[in-house]
Amino acid sequence: MTRARTSSFTAQRTARIVARVCAVFLCAGGLIWPLADARADAQAGKTKAQTCVACHGPMGNSVDPQYPALAGQSPRYMFLQLKDFKEGRRKDPRMSPMAAKLSKDDMQNLADYFAAQKPVPVDFKADGVAVEAGRKKSAVEVCTMCHRDDFAGQNEIPRVAGQHYQYIVKQLQDFRSRTRTNDGGNMGSAARNLTDDDIRNLASYVANLQ
Repeated sequence: MTRARTSSFTAQRTARIVARVCAVFLCAGGLIWPLADARADAQAGKTKAQTCVACHGPMGNSVDPQYPALAGQSPRYMFLQLKDFKEGRRKDPRMSPMAAKLSKDDMQNLADYFAAQKPVPVDFKADGVAVEAGRKKSAVEVCTMCHRDDFAGQNEIPRVAGQHYQYIVKQLQDFRSRTRTNDGGNMGSAARNLTDDDIRNLASYVANLQ
């Protein structure tokens, strides 16, 4: 075999290997958000979101503190949470049945729709002492490493700035008790040693970031 033919054969073999690796990477778990040629349907997301209004409020701005505000949330985070509810990695008596009916397209459309909505301030009366204590605790725990300096989130890390105080308290408690475990271990580890006061202070600080 000549050097030219050997080089050509090697190049073709390398290209095939790369193509296979890429195919596996793109298909594994369906977690790529979104694929380069994927386009969520904004109108379909808006239509589908009408069933969410009762709990999450108009355009994802919840007025009931037991339900999280979704407006402005990271689309990747939203998609993955819906997927986890659907597949049982995260459980809730209200959300699990709702997510069970959603297709992958539904989840992508909903995630993009809510991400595009403008968050409005939640009704929260901040306690200055608790807010400052929460700010200091967040610095100790280096929360901004994942949630960013403005707590607006990124990729699979949620936006928590301006989220309902009661909802944040419950999620931190659930992570601490390992009632909620669809976090890859990150939040479970972060919340493991938090006291009840720590949780209340962190929730006050984050909810106050309107």
